[in-house]
Amino acid sequence: MKKFEVVNHEPSFLPEGEWNLVWADEFDGMDLDESKWSYRLNFWGKPFPAYCDKGVTIDGNSHAVFKPVKMEDGRICSAQLQTGANSFDIPRYTYDDKVNACGDNNFWPLGRLPEPKFMHRYGYYEVRCKLQKTPGWWSAFWIQSPSIGTTFDPKWSGVEVDIMEYFGNNKLTSGNFYGGYGVDLKRDARVRYDYTDTDEFHRFGLLWTENEYVFYYDGKETSRTNGPISGVEQFILLTTEVQGYRRGDGTRHEATAEKCLDDSFVVDYVRVFDRVK
Repeated sequence: MKKFEVVNHEPSFLPEGEWNLVWADEFDGMDLDESKWSYRLNFWGKPFPAYCDKGVTIDGNSHAVFKPVKMEDGRICSAQLQTGANSFDIPRYTYDDKVNACGDNNFWPLGRLPEPKFMHRYGYYEVRCKLQKTPGWWSAFWIQSPSIGTTFDPKWSGVEVDIMEYFGNNKLTSGNFYGGYGVDLKRDARVRYDYTDTDEFHRFGLLWTENEYVFYYDGKETSRTNGPISGVEQFILLTTEVQGYRRGDGTRHEATAEKCLDDSFVVDYVRVFDRVK
């Protein structure tokens, strides 16, 4: 890997070749830069109790600190940041003055998809972060397409690429999903590998080209795949989630979630690079 210096910040380590930095958040200052990020609040077309627009602070030392928070209604939630949005997350549109021709219980009509703050295709994507320690919530760095699963060929509708997921138990996960999230859901290059908690920052990276995805952990390759490869622009997600809310009734079942309130997931930077042609 090749060191790429960033003034007044930790360097990146990139695959060999020449690179340009095309997008980054170093989390400078004291406030989250909402020109770059939005909060993901919906899941499958409805507000989701595990997500909230609280629990991310900028610590004044160029770090974004994610922590679960306990809301007034008693639920424990955490933040998901994104630079775009999924079409299937958007709540359905309701008409005030006329009957919905599609029926009240149908998928259509979708609400308005917000304008993305950053979308990109190909390149190298990197996060430097310190992982959480307490069981009961997880963290992830990934890229997604607004239209995943809407075409037969994922090249034209995108691929969920999980560059890093950490659910605890000293095992990291990376790899892809494509075909949407129904009967056509498929997996590719999903791997688990060992992680030792050293209370240090780690780098996770993805090389995305027209022909392959290559995954990296602290400068070492963990897996690669040559397909399917997304050929469309995708957005970035930097997320945390308290476990238990996806079990069907919308309530938290993890007794350990209370212990997560004192834990944190700390991010030093997120960067995107293009190879110099």
